[in-house]
Parts: sequence; C-alpha cells; structure tokens
Amino acid sequence: MTRDHLGQGVTKRNAVAFACAAVGLSSVCVLALLFGVDLSLHKRFQNAAGLNVRGYRGPVLGRKRAGELRIVMLGGSTVFGYGVGPEATVPAVLERILNARRRQAGSGPVSVVNLGYNNEGAYSFPFTLRDYDRSLDYDVALLYQGYNDLSDVPNTAVFRHGSAVFRLTGYLPILPLVAREKLMAMRYGGNLEAAYNAQKTAFTAHAANRADAQAGLRGAVIAQALKRQVGPLTREPWSVNREPIAEGRCEAPWEPFCASIAAALDYALARDVWVIVVTPPYLSDSHADQQRALVAMLRGPYGGESRLRYVDLGQGVVDLEDPAICFDGVHLTAEGNGRIAESLAQPVAEVLVAIERSRRAHPSREGGARW
Repeated sequence: MTRDHLGQGVTKRNAVAFACAAVGLSSVCVLALLFGVDLSLHKRFQNAAGLNVRGYRGPVLGRKRAGELRIVMLGGSTVFGYGVGPEATVPAVLERILNARRRQAGSGPVSVVNLGYNNEGAYSFPFTLRDYDRSLDYDVALLYQGYNDLSDVPNTAVFRHGSAVFRLTGYLPILPLVAREKLMAMRYGGNLEAAYNAQKTAFTAHAANRADAQAGLRGAVIAQALKRQVGPLTREPWSVNREPIAEGRCEAPWEPFCASIAAALDYALARDVWVIVVTPPYLSDSHADQQRALVAMLRGPYGGESRLRYVDLGQGVVDLEDPAICFDGVHLTAEGNGRIAESLAQPVAEVLVAIERSRRAHPSREGGARW
C-alpha cells in the first residue's frame, strides 16, 4: 500500500470518527434540550395538577427522618385528586391530620405519599409498589380501590411503569403525557360530551382545572357518562355484607380484580409492609357487589393476617350527589376529600401505633385482621 493510500485511509477514518462524534454530540444536545423542557414542564404543572420528577403528586421525599413512618396511598383519580390542588387531596389532608395527632402524643412524623394516578386500577398496584419500594421505603400501603375496575374490559393501565426512563432511573418524563393530552384535546376539539360518548370516561391531569365558567357543565356531563357506564346505586339500605359469600372465594366477574389486589397484598406483606384496604364511597350497585367479592376473598387466605386492615367507607361518609361534596358523581371537592381523610385517620393511626409496638417487641403474627 502506497503512502497516498495510507493517507486516504487515515482521512476516511478521521471523517468517520468526526461524523460519529458529531452525531453523538448532537444526540447529547437534543437529550439535554428535551430534559430541560421536561424539567420546565414539571415545574409548571407540579403545583397545579401535575406530577413531580419522581412521578407522584406533592413534594419529592428524600431519606426518612428519625422516627418517620411512611404511607403510600394507591388508587385512581380520586386519590390523585382530580379537580383539586395537591394540598386538598386525601393523602395530603390525611398527612396533616396524622401529624397533628402524633405531635400531641410525642410520636415521630408521618409522610403520606400520593401514588394515585388517573384511570389506574388494581392491576397497577403491584407494579407501583415494586417501583417505589426502595426509593420511598414505605411502611404502610393504603389501597383505595374499585372505581376503575368496574368495566367489562380489564383495566391494565400502568402509567409510570410504562416509562422505560422511569424504570431505569426513577425520573418520570412528563413531556410525553403533555403531548398526548394536547393531541386528545385537538382530536375532540374541546367537546367533552363527544369524547365521553365515544370512549370510556377518562380523567386526565390537566383537565382537572375547574376554575372556569364551564365547570358545572363539565361535572354534569361526566356524571351522566359515569351513570351510563357503571349503572345506578339503589337507595335501599344494604352493605357489602348483606349476603354471605364463601370465605376465600371471589365470585364472577371480579376474579381478575381480586387477583390484582391479592398480588399487591402478597408483595407488601412479604416485605413486612402493613396494608390497609379501603372501600371508597359506593358508586353503583356493581361497585358494591365488587367490594362484597373482595371482602370474601380477604377473609379467606388473609383472615388471620395481623398486618392487614379493612376499612369500609362505602356508606355514610359522603354523598356523591351533593355538589358541595362531589362535583361530577365520583370526584370529591376539597370538603369531600377532607371527610374521607378524617374517616381514615383513626384506623391509619391505629396501624401506625401497632407498627411501632411490633417493632419494639419484635414482629409477632398473633391475632387477626379486623373486619
């Protein structure tokens, strides 16, 4: 090979190296730009109806403080707080109530983390618990469930876990969510009724702003759509226990729902995390039947589990038809969320005391779940 050929080879290699470096640098610049835009969007929406960089609503938590106990609350848009600010959600109000009580008692602080997300059901619970196991180091999992699992079509929505970036880094990009919602808004041209008649009612983070003149109309449209989807709630007095079901059996068509709850329970209990399963205010007769089936399942294999509690808020806590409490047939106002938080405060406080006693005396499995 001549010197000229050698020179040409070196020149080609240099050109290829330069091209690769240029592509790499361009990619890094694009990623940095996208990351900057994503951070800006997080800051813009986090205090309204958005998520923080770790994928949940409210402030980002670091390491536990001395004596701190942590609760994660899982559920759909009713936990997320569709229609209210982050300070008026059930987890935020519950945290304030619990800390006020514990300060008076001289106990350590409590953090209640809002891991709810719009349209997610029980299927998402095991994924969410795993995804936040290490980063939050939670002591209690509060499962506020049922509403998003009433459709004939299984609900397999898992928002955070669907992001590869989140799974790898713990950072949740918000740019894809914002872009998707913009496209949906363009698709339906702002016509809510057309959107709700065309598909299952969905509650999105940025649609939660009710501070405009159309808020009442929006709530009425959503309420009508929900009634078409899940059916009515009868006015006859009854409860989830009105007809006995064999313990340990989850009757049709609720088997997939019960299986998802069981998967979440098994994951949490295997890690010595206490679990509180909550029935929210009854939305319909089908919702009540679903909860009956769930209670029967819990009383079977989990009936003797001392780290499990069940709380029934189905009746007597809030009226979903009262516009001062509920603005669209399912989502609660700040006052409604406050009532739910107050009803949860005592059973949750009892669990926290039980955890502290159990850890002082070494874990014991004596006793059983309260029903």
